[in-house]
Parts: sequence; C-alpha cells; structure tokens
Amino acid sequence: MRRPAVILGLFAAPLAVFAAMVAADRTFGGPGRGFGYVVQVSLPDEDARQGLPPVMGPQDASRPLVVIDAGHGGKDPGAGLGPLKEKDLVLRLALALRDELLRQGAVRVALTRENDRYLLLPVRPDIARRLQADLFISIHADSTETGTGARGATVYVLSDKGSNEAAERIAARENAVDEVNGIRITDQDDNVGAILVDLSQREMQAKAESFGNLILREGRGRLPFRDDKVQSAAFAVLKAPDVPSVLFESGYINNEDDLARLASAEGQQAFAQTLASAIRVHFAREAALPALQP
Repeated sequence: MRRPAVILGLFAAPLAVFAAMVAADRTFGGPGRGFGYVVQVSLPDEDARQGLPPVMGPQDASRPLVVIDAGHGGKDPGAGLGPLKEKDLVLRLALALRDELLRQGAVRVALTRENDRYLLLPVRPDIARRLQADLFISIHADSTETGTGARGATVYVLSDKGSNEAAERIAARENAVDEVNGIRITDQDDNVGAILVDLSQREMQAKAESFGNLILREGRGRLPFRDDKVQSAAFAVLKAPDVPSVLFESGYINNEDDLARLASAEGQQAFAQTLASAIRVHFAREAALPALQP
C-alpha cells in the first residue's frame, strides 16, 4: 500500500503547485483577467486637452463661430500711461462683445483670453484656426504722441505692406510684443507675400475687407472713426491663412475723449452693438440668408 501512496504523492504535488499558480493569477493578475475588472481613468474634454478655449453659444456646430482676441495681457500691458492699461480696456470690450453676441444667440463665440494672461502672437490666430473659426477679431486701443489730437477707431486687415507709414509703425509696435531686447523669441514664418498669392488667402482677404467695411457702415452714428476706409498693415496676429481676420483699434487710449468713451458702460455697449451688427450682416451674406435667426 505504501508504493501506490508514493506514486499518488508524486502526481498530487505538481497539481497543487499548478492550482496555487492559477489562484494567484486570478487574485493578482492584470486587468481583464480573473474577475474581468476594468480600470477607468477620467480624461479632460477634447478642447481642454488641446488647450483650446471653450466655445459658447448655440450647441449647433453649423452655426458660425467668431473668435474674439483681446490684445496684449499679462506681462504685456500695451499702451496707456494712466491707471487703465490697454490690456484691461480691450478685455472689457471683448467681454462686452461676447455678451452681446450671446444675448442675440445667433452665433457661437470663443475668446483667446478671458482674464489677464499673456499669449504669444502666433498663438492667437492659431486658436482661431484650430477651432475652425469663421471670423477672427483682434481688439486693441491705439496711442500716439500727446498733443496731436488723434482720436477715433480704425479697422485693419492684413497686407504684406502697410497702407501708409502710420499703419506700418502701429504694426511694428504690436509685432514687437514677441521680442526681448530686439531678439525674436518665436519662429515666425513671415513669408506673407507667398501666402497672399495663394487663392485661399486672397479669398480670406476679400472677406476680411468686406467685414471691415461693414464695421464702418454699422458704426456710423455710433462710433467715431479715425479713418473712413479699411486700412491694411502687416500685423502678425492677422496672419491666419484660412480665417477672415480683422484688427480693430477701438480708439486712442491717451486721448481723453476716447478713453472716457471706451471706459464707460455706454461706450462699451456701443462698441459691442456695432461689432455684433456687422457680424450678423457678414454671416447673413455668407449664408445667402436674409437674416441670421437666433
């Protein structure tokens, strides 16, 4: 009887080891084995994951999208020698325009910044491109030497050569934001001439100029304008090749009348209503519709 017991023990020992291995695997094995559990990880939504601002307004992707850019911000205050700096003033204007567009409910809206943060110039139009925006509006406040009496708003579109010397100087000042002691801190492809030759860019230029003329038309009697024609300059922030882009110099921050107007609730509302009206007419034309309905 001892011999069969020994033989049985020889078979039983490996079986016991195998059974122990299976039990350990089921208990400590990887996901999907044994009990079939799955580890779930919460991921941010797509826009947050890509660093894009939220899109506000109608939850309908077929509605046109406007990206509003408040110029300057953070370490770059922009123009203004008094307590109210350009970066803060244009942010108020951008928020007023956003609120007016959302109140009307016809279009979707995104802001490049909603607070006092610094953005490199190439990032601003890139946000519009990545969101596949239908219109990009960059808002600024001008400045000039005191005593010149310059006042009023100016509408700019992109050009490889400014429409006049003043436009070139303004563009150079805005573009200098991405320089430190005269040294470029970003790699900017400034081959604007080649872009303008492209058919798509030409189409965007035509749309931008048409929209700029609408701003001038809708602002008649509401806003004072420095120039009654759309100007052109080589603003880096307008270089998105596939989004109609306009830069709006809302007035002269060192002009007492302009500053008082832009800093007031009434002045900001007039600005917002003018731009919102121009935006609605622009998209109505683009869609070949009599009017955009909320």
